[in-house]
Amino acid sequence: MTPTTRALLLCAVFLCGLEEADLSRSGHCAGTQCLVLFREPMDFPGAQKRCKDEGGELSSVDLGQPQETLRSLLSGVSGSFWMESLNGTGVKTGEAASGPRICSFVLTGGPLMMSFRPCDEKLDGFLCRYSFEEPCGSLLASGGAQVSYNHTHWGFKVEDSETFPPGTTAVAEKIGAKYPDSRHVCFSGKWMPAPWNCEVMEGGCEYTCSSLTKTCMCPARQSLHHNNFTCTKDPCADCEQGCEQESDSFVCKCEKGYRLAKDSKSCLDVNECKEEDPCTGVGEECENTQGSFKCKCRDGFLEEDGMCVDVSICDKCEHMKCIKHDWIYRCECHEGFRVSPKNATLCEQHCTERDCPADCVVTRDEGKEMVQCRCPEGYITDVKNNITFCTDINECENERECDHNCENLFGGYRCSCDEGYELLKGHTCVPIETDDGSGSSTPQPTPAGASPAAVPPYIKTGSVLGITVFMLLCAVLLFCSVRYVAKRCGKFKLPSFQHPDLDIFYLQQVTTETYKRFSFDKQFKNDLQRQ
Repeated sequence: MTPTTRALLLCAVFLCGLEEADLSRSGHCAGTQCLVLFREPMDFPGAQKRCKDEGGELSSVDLGQPQETLRSLLSGVSGSFWMESLNGTGVKTGEAASGPRICSFVLTGGPLMMSFRPCDEKLDGFLCRYSFEEPCGSLLASGGAQVSYNHTHWGFKVEDSETFPPGTTAVAEKIGAKYPDSRHVCFSGKWMPAPWNCEVMEGGCEYTCSSLTKTCMCPARQSLHHNNFTCTKDPCADCEQGCEQESDSFVCKCEKGYRLAKDSKSCLDVNECKEEDPCTGVGEECENTQGSFKCKCRDGFLEEDGMCVDVSICDKCEHMKCIKHDWIYRCECHEGFRVSPKNATLCEQHCTERDCPADCVVTRDEGKEMVQCRCPEGYITDVKNNITFCTDINECENERECDHNCENLFGGYRCSCDEGYELLKGHTCVPIETDDGSGSSTPQPTPAGASPAAVPPYIKTGSVLGITVFMLLCAVLLFCSVRYVAKRCGKFKLPSFQHPDLDIFYLQQVTTETYKRFSFDKQFKNDLQRQ
């Protein structure tokens, strides 16, 4: 261990428990002694004990000798302060052989006057004297800086002194400056600059001292000043997220997803969902987060393989069958049904043959079971062997559903035109116009799309037959009525209404095949008569 280090450790013990100078104390030093004024109300014994506890003794002054130090210390101070004085015989005050114990004090506020009071009386304060070795002289500061001195162990601020005891700190700073120029401590008659040994007053550092690096350290967002002991606010200390240097100054900056607030220090979150709406995928919606955003699937959509798939339709499917096709869920139907072109969630009967089973529902009405059957469009119900089924309607047998050509389809029909004509409105054929208006040079048949089912021809024929039968019955009834009246009255004779070609039909229950057959027979008979 070097002598300097050993001396510093001794100084650390000497300065243990240092605090800032008490404003109630002031002192003046000269040579190897310091006179300190304590402005604390106290009696004489208490003043003696206090000085001893502080490492000194109650000041003893002979006013018959020059007292420049005392006069300089008490200049401008008023009050009465305990001290010990030597009279002309060299006997200390308070040591009289007889009589009340009295103690001396000095009265200030004008010319210094010594007086005596009872020792148990409290005065305005007291004077202590401290002796020391290896004093330091005044610190030489450069650049017009002023120096202030403090001795924190004895707890007084040293002013207008000629010498300074060990442990005194000197701070040099310019008037109006934000940070001091330097800080020193008096040790072994010399001024040591900060940072000094970390065991002594934290090395003189403002925040803390590192024994490892023997340098001063600062808290977060603060940096060490070039005086090496003071901490200065980091240029980015007031910035919430960081800063960048621009020219000779620093400007606060924000991370991605944030923008600078009006105070130019704090950062505000950017709501990308409102400003940009980055989630443009099918079924996606944007959710804002701090500093960012995320895309999620809307209600009714399910994330599959990183994509949002609409599954809301599945809850509405009539047959509760749903499959995914090209990332889209669609309803499906049972066999014999297909998805309705009018509503993608409903199913309708679908038949690809001439005859298909009917969709029948058994209902009860007033205790009786009733069967209601339905068929796809373009089909009609029929019964064979007590089984209800749907049979295709041949629309082409109807009265000219198409102008030219008709093609029957299951559940519908399709029209086409002869050469030189084109199809309009699904069933009408019109001549094709050419440049000279004479017709098309290359006429071709024009097919049409499947047309919806029409009323079958045998249904219309049955209607005509029914009307005819009804008219014949009415004629027969009229004939019978007239004949009866003639016989009754006997006044006139009715001619016969019988016609050799008159066919009489009797009402009977017929089926769909019966209508068809009867219509065919009637047409065949008419054709024979025309020949």
